[in-house]
Amino acid sequence: MEFEKWIGIGVAGNFTGHLEQAGEASDFVGVTVSDVQAPKGIFPFYIPSTRANDPSHFLHVYPISSDTIHLPAEADAKLQIEPEVALLCNLRYTGNRVVDILPCQFGAYNDCSIRRPGAKKISEKKNWGACSKGVSSTLIDIDRFARGGILDHYRLTCYLRRDGELHLYGVDSPVRNYSYFYGTLLDWLTTKLNEQKDSGPLESISDWLRQAGYPAQILVGIGATQYTSFGETNFLQPRDESIVALYDERQHDASTLENLLANNENKAAGLCVLRQKVVTV
Repeated sequence: MEFEKWIGIGVAGNFTGHLEQAGEASDFVGVTVSDVQAPKGIFPFYIPSTRANDPSHFLHVYPISSDTIHLPAEADAKLQIEPEVALLCNLRYTGNRVVDILPCQFGAYNDCSIRRPGAKKISEKKNWGACSKGVSSTLIDIDRFARGGILDHYRLTCYLRRDGELHLYGVDSPVRNYSYFYGTLLDWLTTKLNEQKDSGPLESISDWLRQAGYPAQILVGIGATQYTSFGETNFLQPRDESIVALYDERQHDASTLENLLANNENKAAGLCVLRQKVVTV
């Protein structure tokens, strides 16, 4: 599926410990939240242009690939995989306000990030051109985005293949362990889409929605899990392969999943895999 007409939004700080491991907790010192469990905010990673070939902002560059990650040209670029669940949703508006977010599918997502100390906005770390993000080509229908639905049974994990060897990069985690999920997440997202202000590392998403012509669909990366010690200390290199996987724990366990991934199996039931080769531009 292609997402050129979808707005792309990410959630920051929706899994305990990730921001600290990524060295980004200090970015949010001035961000106040009413609930200590709440994410820190949302950020744009792609804004569809309402004019053909609009070059006016880097966020208009389509960044999503299902098979490739481009290393930036800058010599000291440090990239890390960020394994997440992508929610594919329809948006409903009343006037210029979002009144409903309707999740319809989910998939494996790599919110691949460049570590840029001193970046003023989160988005500056998220879109450095084509092939700077990843969404699995296989997507899974959501029966209901609530407890008792299909997502209760899925786990999220991440590997890096380097020189033919698989390394566990992200902590294998139940999707249900997101801090904000289901209705709580949707209510919070709706508020942030309408009311988040341009302040500190965050941006006014309502302004971006207006510039994008109020798109009917949104892709939301709902937050990255924690890294293993390997993932926290290893950055992407040419010829690496990034692997983000969602799997149904009723059908697979961590051991059988690793065997499937090692054998390049992507099509098993209850499995959704995003594989991206890391290449220089």
